[in-house]
Amino acid sequence: MKQPDRRGRYERPVRLVPVGVALAGTFAVAVAVAAGTLWLGLDLLDVHGIKRERQIDSTVLFDLVKLSFAVVAGLGGLVALVVAYRKQRTEENAALREDTKLHSDRFTAAVAQLGDASPAVQLGGVHALAGLADDAPTRQLRQTCIDVLCAYLRLPYNPDPGADPAEGQDLAEHDRARAAYRALREVRHTVIRTIGNHLRDDATVSWQGHDLDFTDVVFDGGDFSHAVFNANQVSFRDARFEGGTVGFSNARFVGGTVDFSNARFVGGRVDFSNARFGGGIVAFSRARFESGRVDFSRARFESGTVGFSFARFVGGRVDFSNARFKGGIVDFFRAGFEGGRVDFSNTRFESGTVDFHGARFEDGTVDFRDARFEDGTVDFRVAHGRRPKGLPDGLGAHLS
Repeated sequence: MKQPDRRGRYERPVRLVPVGVALAGTFAVAVAVAAGTLWLGLDLLDVHGIKRERQIDSTVLFDLVKLSFAVVAGLGGLVALVVAYRKQRTEENAALREDTKLHSDRFTAAVAQLGDASPAVQLGGVHALAGLADDAPTRQLRQTCIDVLCAYLRLPYNPDPGADPAEGQDLAEHDRARAAYRALREVRHTVIRTIGNHLRDDATVSWQGHDLDFTDVVFDGGDFSHAVFNANQVSFRDARFEGGTVGFSNARFVGGTVDFSNARFVGGRVDFSNARFGGGIVAFSRARFESGRVDFSRARFESGTVGFSFARFVGGRVDFSNARFKGGIVDFFRAGFEGGRVDFSNTRFESGTVDFHGARFEDGTVDFRDARFEDGTVDFRVAHGRRPKGLPDGLGAHLS
């Protein structure tokens, strides 16, 4: 079985051309090379013509015979080379088909484990699918394994029933529900941890560059710290962050699109501290920050676009303190600051564009104290409402 390199790249199977076409092409190339070599040799020897002979002696005849045998031997060697190459490629493709069949059999068994009613069996299915993804003979098969793990997270997930039973609920029934919740939570967190581990630079086999679909997923914890998001599409669209800590600290967003559109942050902590946004698009458009804490402290926004357009900050705390905006675009277009606290204290705006065009500052606290506006563009045009704390003179002068 072919082994992937550290980045998980594989050699694709080759579709072979018909043998007749291959031989004809090989002969044509050989004749062209021979003719070119002869022409170059004659040119180097400054030969301007060929002396014609009506009769040749035995030595010349013997040389012609040797040349004929050499040509025949060369052609035979070319035929043998083409046939040997095709045989090797055919064997490799057959091995790849066998690997794919074996992978499919293992995949079916792993998915059955993941769908089992027992959390212990489900945990085995998670690790089996992760191993299959690492061993997958093609990139497409690896993506399929990752898609199944993400799909598991998208399944309905009931919230924590709490430490105390509901009014009128049997205590034993409540205890069973709490135990079932904790078991399912452990399986889900194992999936998240497994994906996060494979997105780090030190992963034995990397899943960087693969699409991840967390649409509608409920997160009540999970660790993506130090992960690298450079895929074409990573979707957290309509996700809910409800409790625990979801860690993106020291993560790097360096290409493609990471989509948090319409996500809701309603509890716990989502930690982007020290994260680097260095390319592509990270979209929080129409996201709602209702409670808990979202931490962008010491994050670096260096290029690309980070969008909070039409986002609503209605509670909790969103912390940009000590962040650096050094390039690209950070967009708060028509965002609504309606409650809670949004902290830009000690933030450095060095270059690029930070756009608060049309933003609404209605309630809560937006704090720019000790922020440094050194270069680039910070736009408060058409913004309205209460003037944020610490905003320098000349910015948002029309705000009350």
